[in-house]
Amino acid sequence: MPTIALIAVTVAVTLVVILVIANLTSGEKKIEHNIERLYASDSPQFIRSMGLLLGPPVVGGNRFKALVNGDAIFPSMLEGMRSAQHTITFETFIYWSGAIGEEFARALADKARAGIAVHVLLDWVGSSKMDKRYQQMLREAGVQLVLYHRPHWTGLGRMNDRTHRKLLVIDGRIGFTGGVGIADEWTGHAQDEKHWRDTHFRVEGPAVGQMQAVFMDNWVKSTGNVLHGPKYFPAIDAAGNGLAHMFSSSPSGGSDDMELMYLMAITAATRSIHLSTAYFVPDKLTINAIVEAAKRGVKVRIITPGKRIDTHTVREASRACWGDLLAAGVQMYEYQPTMFHCKLIVVDEYLVSVGSTNFDSRSFKLNDEANLNIYDRDFAREQTAIFDADAALAKRITLDDWRRRPLRERLLEHAAALLDSQL
Repeated sequence: MPTIALIAVTVAVTLVVILVIANLTSGEKKIEHNIERLYASDSPQFIRSMGLLLGPPVVGGNRFKALVNGDAIFPSMLEGMRSAQHTITFETFIYWSGAIGEEFARALADKARAGIAVHVLLDWVGSSKMDKRYQQMLREAGVQLVLYHRPHWTGLGRMNDRTHRKLLVIDGRIGFTGGVGIADEWTGHAQDEKHWRDTHFRVEGPAVGQMQAVFMDNWVKSTGNVLHGPKYFPAIDAAGNGLAHMFSSSPSGGSDDMELMYLMAITAATRSIHLSTAYFVPDKLTINAIVEAAKRGVKVRIITPGKRIDTHTVREASRACWGDLLAAGVQMYEYQPTMFHCKLIVVDEYLVSVGSTNFDSRSFKLNDEANLNIYDRDFAREQTAIFDADAALAKRITLDDWRRRPLRERLLEHAAALLDSQL
């Protein structure tokens, strides 16, 4: 009996170890070498390479609008949903209880009762604080609601694979993406520490079809049902002059696409890089790319959250890796008024990449993410102006500041950095 018990324990421990390894890694080979600088961002080869390597081609005829903070974001999203004539597809990570969560649930339920096809894909972990009453309301109204990677014995190896994508598509013609979650923390105008700073984006034009395709990627994985036809993928006329493409990444395929995009953009940068990021825990490869850009004269400015952050471990792990960046001349800022949840990069006032991706290993290698790359100088200048306004409310951390931080902070930071692959 002792031998049988020992075998049973050994088998159980082995299975646990296998599951942990499966959940902490994506299983794909990672980018291991610096990307050689062969062209600048203003070269036609830059757009060509970005489109071909990241998947969807760059398409013209798009129009974009930046929505700054909840007072602008949520009314626009709700107006879009209420205007739907055929379909609504909605995928998000965070959906919590609260006034805005209930308003979204009622708007989606109302459209479903009116005969609109409404498909909602919520991450099981990210929506864990969602009032179950909302889910009941949606299902009773006829909304097709799916919880992504809800625990099941057939998917135990995918428990650490979360959909972090933030997509809302109306009739296949109007799209929204950016950093916002559905929670009261995102309401208001970042007026105090209880109301977060974030930006979302409204899109019209052919790129919306690519946004819809990204939603369908996880919808098919989750349901096995393919949604298609003109109600989901209509012919879309030009709405503006902007060039853009929407691409995605996932541990089940192309997990390195987000890091590849950042590395290519940073490597091609000639004059400036403006990075707004809620969670900044870069790996050595990305740090090297930023340092090399700064050394060749690129002005690099990065805004991250300050002490008002929802996950202090991330801030501590982030600050542990600032030394080489600051020594190379990178300007680091910590936003002061409230939690800073923006996620975008502006390169040479030409490329703007926006979406769900954080600048960390979890987004680069473990999460399902989606970003919209916009190649538009006027739009990029607008985003740089917004960056400047945020920087004016942030505290710049110099190399001397960083070197003089207390020993206790350094120890906490280095301890937190040991978890960087999961942050």
